[in-house]
Amino acid sequence: MASVMDMDISPKLAKKVYGGDGGTYYAWSPSELVMLKEASIGASKIALEKRGLALPSYSDSAKIAYVLQVWFLCYQLGRAGIVLREATKEKVVAIKKGDTIALPFGTVTWWYNPEDTELVVLFLGDTSKAHKTGQFTNFQLTGSTGLFTGFSTEFVSRAWDLPEAEADKLVKSQSNSGITKLKEGLDLPKPSEEDRVGMVLNCEEAPLDIDIKNGGRVVVVSSQNLPLVGEVGLGGDLVRIDAHSMCSPGFSVDSAYQVTYVIRGSGRVQIVGIDGKRVLETRLKAGCLFIVPRFFVVSKIADADGMEWFSIITTPNPVFTNLAGSSSVYKALSPQVLEAAFDAAPEMEKLFRSKRTKDAVFFPPPN
Repeated sequence: MASVMDMDISPKLAKKVYGGDGGTYYAWSPSELVMLKEASIGASKIALEKRGLALPSYSDSAKIAYVLQVWFLCYQLGRAGIVLREATKEKVVAIKKGDTIALPFGTVTWWYNPEDTELVVLFLGDTSKAHKTGQFTNFQLTGSTGLFTGFSTEFVSRAWDLPEAEADKLVKSQSNSGITKLKEGLDLPKPSEEDRVGMVLNCEEAPLDIDIKNGGRVVVVSSQNLPLVGEVGLGGDLVRIDAHSMCSPGFSVDSAYQVTYVIRGSGRVQIVGIDGKRVLETRLKAGCLFIVPRFFVVSKIADADGMEWFSIITTPNPVFTNLAGSSSVYKALSPQVLEAAFDAAPEMEKLFRSKRTKDAVFFPPPN
Protein backbone atom coordinates (compact mmCIF):
# COMPACT_ATOMS: atom_id res chain seq x y z
CA MET A 1 0.00 0.00 0.00
CA ALA A 2 1.36 3.43 -0.95
CA SER A 3 2.32 5.78 1.86
CA VAL A 4 0.19 8.89 2.18
CA MET A 5 3.42 10.85 1.63
CA ASP A 6 3.63 9.38 -1.86
CA MET A 7 -0.02 9.91 -2.82
CA ASP A 8 -1.25 12.53 -5.26
CA ILE A 9 -3.29 14.86 -3.04
CA SER A 10 -3.72 17.63 -5.60
CA PRO A 11 -7.19 19.20 -5.93
CA LYS A 12 -9.60 17.65 -8.44
CA LEU A 13 -12.83 18.65 -10.20
CA ALA A 14 -15.95 16.47 -10.21
CA LYS A 15 -16.98 14.54 -13.31
CA LYS A 16 -20.44 13.87 -14.73
CA VAL A 17 -21.91 10.48 -13.81
CA TYR A 18 -25.39 10.77 -15.33
CA GLY A 19 -28.03 13.35 -16.19
CA GLY A 20 -30.66 14.63 -18.58
CA ASP A 21 -33.17 17.45 -19.03
CA GLY A 22 -33.76 17.72 -15.30
CA GLY A 23 -30.12 18.06 -14.27
CA THR A 24 -26.85 16.26 -13.68
CA TYR A 25 -25.20 14.15 -10.99
CA TYR A 26 -21.44 14.66 -10.55
CA ALA A 27 -18.96 12.77 -8.40
CA TRP A 28 -15.30 12.63 -7.49
CA SER A 29 -13.74 9.24 -8.18
CA PRO A 30 -11.33 7.61 -5.69
CA SER A 31 -9.33 6.38 -8.68
CA GLU A 32 -8.45 10.03 -9.44
CA LEU A 33 -8.58 11.57 -5.97
CA VAL A 34 -6.97 8.69 -4.10
CA MET A 35 -7.30 10.39 -0.69
CA LEU A 36 -11.05 9.67 -0.88
CA LYS A 37 -10.32 5.99 -0.41
CA GLU A 38 -7.58 6.61 2.16
CA ALA A 39 -9.93 8.78 4.24
CA SER A 40 -13.10 6.73 3.52
CA ILE A 41 -14.83 9.85 2.23
CA GLY A 42 -17.33 10.22 -0.60
CA ALA A 43 -17.98 13.44 -2.53
CA SER A 44 -20.64 14.32 -5.11
CA LYS A 45 -23.01 17.08 -6.17
CA ILE A 46 -26.26 17.52 -8.05
CA ALA A 47 -27.06 20.41 -10.38
CA LEU A 48 -30.80 20.69 -11.07
CA GLU A 49 -32.26 22.72 -13.93
CA LYS A 50 -35.67 24.39 -13.80
CA ARG A 51 -38.28 21.84 -12.60
CA GLY A 52 -35.50 19.32 -12.11
CA LEU A 53 -36.23 16.64 -9.53
CA ALA A 54 -33.68 14.31 -7.94
CA LEU A 55 -35.85 11.25 -7.33
CA PRO A 56 -36.29 9.82 -3.81
CA SER A 57 -33.29 7.75 -2.77
CA TYR A 58 -31.14 6.70 0.17
CA SER A 59 -27.42 6.12 0.40
CA ASP A 60 -25.01 3.64 1.95
CA SER A 61 -23.23 6.58 3.62
CA ALA A 62 -23.97 9.25 6.20
CA LYS A 63 -23.56 12.69 4.61
CA ILE A 64 -23.58 16.42 5.04
CA ALA A 65 -25.35 18.34 2.27
CA TYR A 66 -24.36 21.95 1.53
CA VAL A 67 -26.33 24.18 -0.86
CA LEU A 68 -23.83 25.88 -3.16
CA GLN A 69 -26.17 27.77 -5.44
CA VAL A 70 -29.84 28.57 -5.77
CA TRP A 71 -31.61 31.70 -6.91
CA PHE A 72 -34.96 32.68 -5.56
CA LEU A 73 -37.69 34.94 -6.88
CA CYS A 74 -40.75 35.83 -4.88
CA TYR A 75 -39.42 33.53 -2.16
CA GLN A 76 -39.75 30.41 -4.31
CA LEU A 77 -36.63 28.63 -3.04
CA GLY A 78 -35.32 25.19 -3.84
CA ARG A 79 -36.96 22.34 -1.93
CA ALA A 80 -35.79 19.20 -0.22
CA GLY A 81 -37.83 16.30 1.09
CA ILE A 82 -36.33 14.37 4.00
CA VAL A 83 -37.58 11.15 5.60
CA LEU A 84 -35.50 10.22 8.63
CA ARG A 85 -35.16 6.65 9.86
CA GLU A 86 -38.42 5.26 11.27
CA ALA A 87 -40.26 8.50 10.44
CA THR A 88 -43.82 8.18 9.16
CA LYS A 89 -43.90 11.54 7.38
CA GLU A 90 -41.43 13.50 5.28
CA LYS A 91 -40.10 16.90 6.25
CA VAL A 92 -40.21 19.40 3.37
CA VAL A 93 -37.81 22.32 3.71
CA ALA A 94 -37.05 25.35 1.58
CA ILE A 95 -33.35 25.47 0.77
CA LYS A 96 -31.12 28.39 -0.15
CA LYS A 97 -27.43 29.11 -0.63
CA GLY A 98 -25.45 28.36 2.52
CA ASP A 99 -27.88 25.79 3.93
CA THR A 100 -26.29 22.77 5.62
CA ILE A 101 -28.24 19.55 6.26
CA ALA A 102 -26.98 16.46 8.10
CA LEU A 103 -28.23 13.19 6.61
CA PRO A 104 -27.72 10.13 8.85
CA PHE A 105 -27.74 6.53 7.56
CA GLY A 106 -31.08 5.44 6.14
CA THR A 107 -32.36 8.94 5.35
CA VAL A 108 -34.48 9.16 2.19
CA THR A 109 -34.25 12.46 0.31
CA TRP A 110 -35.53 14.18 -2.81
CA TRP A 111 -34.43 17.56 -4.18
CA TYR A 112 -36.39 19.93 -6.42
CA ASN A 113 -35.65 23.19 -8.25
CA PRO A 114 -38.76 25.22 -9.20
CA GLU A 115 -36.76 28.17 -10.57
CA ASP A 116 -34.84 29.14 -13.71
CA THR A 117 -31.37 29.29 -12.16
CA GLU A 118 -29.51 26.10 -11.36
CA LEU A 119 -29.79 24.53 -7.90
CA VAL A 120 -26.46 22.97 -6.90
CA VAL A 121 -26.04 20.83 -3.78
CA LEU A 122 -22.74 19.37 -2.54
CA PHE A 123 -22.60 16.07 -0.64
CA LEU A 124 -19.65 15.02 1.52
CA GLY A 125 -19.82 11.92 3.69
CA ASP A 126 -18.35 8.92 5.46
CA THR A 127 -17.96 5.81 3.29
CA SER A 128 -16.29 3.58 5.91
CA LYS A 129 -19.36 1.31 5.82
CA ALA A 130 -20.16 1.82 2.14
CA HIS A 131 -20.08 -0.84 -0.57
CA LYS A 132 -17.20 1.02 -2.24
CA THR A 133 -14.77 2.92 -0.03
CA GLY A 134 -14.44 6.50 -1.21
CA GLN A 135 -17.66 6.44 -3.25
CA PHE A 136 -21.37 6.84 -2.53
CA THR A 137 -23.82 4.18 -3.69
CA ASN A 138 -27.34 5.59 -3.93
CA PHE A 139 -30.42 3.38 -3.90
CA GLN A 140 -33.29 4.76 -5.96
CA LEU A 141 -36.87 4.22 -4.80
CA THR A 142 -38.27 4.81 -8.29
CA GLY A 143 -37.11 5.17 -11.87
CA SER A 144 -35.43 2.85 -14.33
CA THR A 145 -32.90 1.78 -11.68
CA GLY A 146 -35.42 1.78 -8.82
CA LEU A 147 -35.28 -1.02 -6.29
CA PHE A 148 -38.61 -2.55 -7.31
CA THR A 149 -37.50 -3.00 -10.91
CA GLY A 150 -35.45 -5.92 -9.59
CA PHE A 151 -38.37 -7.76 -7.99
CA SER A 152 -40.70 -9.98 -9.93
CA THR A 153 -44.18 -8.67 -10.68
CA GLU A 154 -45.58 -11.23 -8.24
CA PHE A 155 -43.46 -9.89 -5.37
CA VAL A 156 -44.30 -6.26 -6.18
CA SER A 157 -47.99 -7.09 -6.45
CA ARG A 158 -47.98 -8.86 -3.08
CA ALA A 159 -45.93 -6.16 -1.36
CA TRP A 160 -48.07 -3.26 -2.54
CA ASP A 161 -51.39 -5.12 -2.63
CA LEU A 162 -51.96 -4.19 -6.28
CA PRO A 163 -53.13 -6.28 -9.23
CA GLU A 164 -50.08 -7.56 -11.12
CA ALA A 165 -50.86 -5.47 -14.20
CA GLU A 166 -51.09 -2.28 -12.15
CA ALA A 167 -47.96 -3.13 -10.16
CA ASP A 168 -45.99 -3.71 -13.35
CA LYS A 169 -47.26 -0.46 -14.87
CA LEU A 170 -46.36 1.55 -11.76
CA VAL A 171 -42.81 0.20 -11.55
CA LYS A 172 -42.11 0.92 -15.22
CA SER A 173 -43.89 4.28 -15.48
CA GLN A 174 -40.83 6.42 -14.60
CA SER A 175 -38.30 5.92 -17.40
CA ASN A 176 -35.62 8.26 -16.04
CA SER A 177 -32.92 7.25 -13.59
CA GLY A 178 -31.95 9.39 -10.60
CA ILE A 179 -33.03 12.77 -12.01
CA THR A 180 -36.10 13.76 -13.99
CA LYS A 181 -37.92 16.91 -15.08
CA LEU A 182 -41.28 17.52 -13.44
CA LYS A 183 -44.12 17.69 -15.93
CA GLU A 184 -45.91 20.98 -16.44
CA GLY A 185 -48.98 21.27 -14.24
CA LEU A 186 -47.51 19.14 -11.47
CA ASP A 187 -46.15 20.56 -8.24
CA LEU A 188 -44.53 19.17 -5.11
CA PRO A 189 -45.40 19.75 -1.44
CA LYS A 190 -44.84 23.25 -0.12
CA PRO A 191 -42.01 23.66 2.38
CA SER A 192 -42.69 24.14 6.07
CA GLU A 193 -40.74 26.58 8.22
CA GLU A 194 -41.37 24.29 11.17
CA ASP A 195 -39.62 21.43 9.37
CA ARG A 196 -36.42 23.52 9.05
CA VAL A 197 -36.02 23.75 12.82
CA GLY A 198 -33.19 21.47 13.91
CA MET A 199 -32.76 20.17 10.35
CA VAL A 200 -31.07 23.05 8.55
CA LEU A 201 -28.32 25.49 9.49
CA ASN A 202 -27.61 28.38 7.14
CA CYS A 203 -23.89 29.04 7.40
CA GLU A 204 -24.19 32.43 5.70
CA GLU A 205 -26.64 33.68 8.35
CA ALA A 206 -25.40 31.86 11.47
CA PRO A 207 -23.41 33.71 14.17
CA LEU A 208 -19.71 33.90 13.32
CA ASP A 209 -17.36 31.78 15.39
CA ILE A 210 -14.35 33.77 14.15
CA ASP A 211 -14.38 37.26 12.63
CA ILE A 212 -11.04 38.95 11.81
CA LYS A 213 -11.24 42.39 10.17
CA ASN A 214 -9.71 42.29 6.67
CA GLY A 215 -8.76 38.68 7.40
CA GLY A 216 -11.60 36.20 7.36
CA ARG A 217 -14.68 34.69 8.96
CA VAL A 218 -15.67 31.20 10.06
CA VAL A 219 -18.91 29.46 10.94
CA VAL A 220 -18.37 26.05 12.52
CA VAL A 221 -20.94 23.29 11.96
CA SER A 222 -21.11 20.99 14.98
CA SER A 223 -23.59 19.02 17.07
CA GLN A 224 -24.21 22.22 19.07
CA ASN A 225 -25.85 24.12 16.20
CA LEU A 226 -26.96 21.19 14.01
CA PRO A 227 -27.85 18.24 16.29
CA LEU A 228 -27.97 15.55 13.59
CA VAL A 229 -24.26 16.17 12.93
CA GLY A 230 -23.66 13.97 15.97
CA GLU A 231 -25.42 11.05 14.27
CA VAL A 232 -23.53 11.62 11.03
CA GLY A 233 -20.19 11.70 12.86
CA LEU A 234 -18.84 14.65 10.88
CA GLY A 235 -18.24 18.32 11.58
CA GLY A 236 -17.86 21.16 9.13
CA ASP A 237 -17.14 24.82 8.58
CA LEU A 238 -17.68 27.62 6.11
CA VAL A 239 -14.59 29.81 5.75
CA ARG A 240 -14.35 33.11 3.87
CA ILE A 241 -11.03 34.96 3.66
CA ASP A 242 -10.50 38.40 2.21
CA ALA A 243 -8.21 39.51 -0.61
CA HIS A 244 -4.60 38.38 -0.14
CA SER A 245 -5.33 37.19 3.41
CA MET A 246 -3.65 34.12 4.88
CA CYS A 247 -5.17 31.24 6.82
CA SER A 248 -2.77 30.26 9.61
CA PRO A 249 -0.86 27.00 9.23
CA GLY A 250 -2.66 24.45 11.40
CA PHE A 251 -3.75 20.85 11.85
CA SER A 252 -6.59 18.78 13.25
CA VAL A 253 -5.61 17.46 16.67
CA ASP A 254 -8.13 14.62 16.83
CA SER A 255 -6.83 12.37 14.03
CA ALA A 256 -9.38 13.76 11.59
CA TYR A 257 -9.22 14.30 7.85
CA GLN A 258 -10.21 17.69 6.46
CA VAL A 259 -12.12 17.62 3.16
CA THR A 260 -12.31 21.01 1.45
CA TYR A 261 -14.44 22.23 -1.47
CA VAL A 262 -13.64 25.67 -2.91
CA ILE A 263 -16.90 27.55 -3.47
CA ARG A 264 -15.61 30.77 -5.01
CA GLY A 265 -12.46 32.79 -5.52
CA SER A 266 -8.94 31.47 -5.90
CA GLY A 267 -5.64 31.26 -4.11
CA ARG A 268 -2.70 29.11 -3.14
CA VAL A 269 -2.35 26.20 -0.74
CA GLN A 270 0.61 24.43 0.83
CA ILE A 271 0.46 21.20 2.85
CA VAL A 272 3.40 19.89 4.89
CA GLY A 273 3.62 16.32 6.16
CA ILE A 274 6.03 13.92 7.82
CA ASP A 275 9.62 15.07 8.35
CA GLY A 276 8.73 18.60 7.26
CA LYS A 277 8.24 17.55 3.65
CA ARG A 278 5.98 19.78 1.56
CA VAL A 279 3.56 17.36 -0.12
CA LEU A 280 1.40 19.91 -1.94
CA GLU A 281 1.92 23.37 -3.35
CA THR A 282 -0.65 24.40 -5.91
CA ARG A 283 -3.33 26.85 -6.90
CA LEU A 284 -6.96 26.55 -5.86
CA LYS A 285 -10.03 27.56 -7.86
CA ALA A 286 -13.78 27.28 -7.49
CA GLY A 287 -15.13 23.75 -7.91
CA CYS A 288 -12.04 21.85 -6.80
CA LEU A 289 -11.88 19.41 -3.89
CA PHE A 290 -8.89 18.27 -1.86
CA ILE A 291 -8.24 16.34 1.35
CA VAL A 292 -5.68 17.11 4.04
CA PRO A 293 -4.19 13.92 5.57
CA ARG A 294 -4.35 13.41 9.33
CA PHE A 295 -2.00 15.61 11.37
CA PHE A 296 -0.59 17.27 8.22
CA VAL A 297 -0.34 21.07 8.37
CA VAL A 298 -2.21 23.18 5.81
CA SER A 299 -2.20 26.90 5.01
CA LYS A 300 -3.89 28.98 2.30
CA ILE A 301 -3.44 32.48 0.86
CA ALA A 302 -6.22 34.11 -1.16
CA ASP A 303 -5.83 35.95 -4.45
CA ALA A 304 -7.24 39.44 -5.07
CA ASP A 305 -10.81 38.10 -5.25
CA GLY A 306 -10.62 36.41 -1.85
CA MET A 307 -11.60 32.79 -1.33
CA GLU A 308 -14.49 30.85 0.20
CA TRP A 309 -14.61 27.15 1.02
CA PHE A 310 -16.75 24.58 2.81
CA SER A 311 -15.05 21.73 4.64
CA ILE A 312 -16.08 18.66 6.53
CA ILE A 313 -13.93 17.17 9.25
CA THR A 314 -14.22 13.50 10.15
CA THR A 315 -15.30 14.21 13.73
CA PRO A 316 -18.53 15.90 14.89
CA ASN A 317 -16.78 18.47 17.12
CA PRO A 318 -13.43 19.28 15.48
CA VAL A 319 -10.50 20.90 17.27
CA PHE A 320 -7.56 22.56 15.48
CA THR A 321 -4.12 23.65 16.60
CA ASN A 322 -2.65 26.74 14.94
CA LEU A 323 1.07 27.14 14.36
CA ALA A 324 0.96 30.90 13.94
CA GLY A 325 -1.00 33.79 15.42
CA SER A 326 -2.03 34.71 18.95
CA SER A 327 -3.39 31.21 19.59
CA SER A 328 -0.28 29.49 18.22
CA VAL A 329 1.10 26.54 20.17
CA TYR A 330 4.50 28.28 19.89
CA LYS A 331 3.13 31.07 22.09
CA ALA A 332 2.30 28.49 24.77
CA LEU A 333 5.89 27.28 25.00
CA SER A 334 8.22 29.00 27.45
CA PRO A 335 10.95 31.35 26.12
CA GLN A 336 13.69 29.02 27.32
CA VAL A 337 12.20 26.06 25.46
CA LEU A 338 11.86 28.06 22.24
CA GLU A 339 15.43 29.34 22.49
CA ALA A 340 16.71 25.79 22.87
CA ALA A 341 14.39 24.29 20.28
CA PHE A 342 15.25 26.90 17.62
CA ASP A 343 18.85 27.17 18.84
CA ALA A 344 18.21 30.90 18.77
CA ALA A 345 19.49 33.85 20.75
CA PRO A 346 17.16 35.38 23.39
CA GLU A 347 16.79 38.50 21.21
CA MET A 348 15.47 36.41 18.32
CA GLU A 349 13.04 34.57 20.60
CA LYS A 350 11.72 37.90 21.91
CA LEU A 351 11.27 39.21 18.35
CA PHE A 352 9.45 36.01 17.35
CA ARG A 353 7.17 36.14 20.39
CA SER A 354 6.38 39.83 19.87
CA LYS A 355 4.78 39.15 16.48
CA ARG A 356 1.18 38.09 15.79
CA THR A 357 0.07 38.89 19.34
CA LYS A 358 -3.44 39.93 18.28
CA ASP A 359 -4.02 38.17 14.97
CA ALA A 360 -5.65 34.75 15.31
CA VAL A 361 -6.27 32.22 12.54
CA PHE A 362 -6.44 34.77 9.68
CA PHE A 363 -3.77 37.31 8.80
CA PRO A 364 -4.63 40.37 6.67
CA PRO A 365 -2.17 41.18 3.87
CA PRO A 366 0.94 43.16 4.84
CA ASN A 367 0.72 46.89 4.31
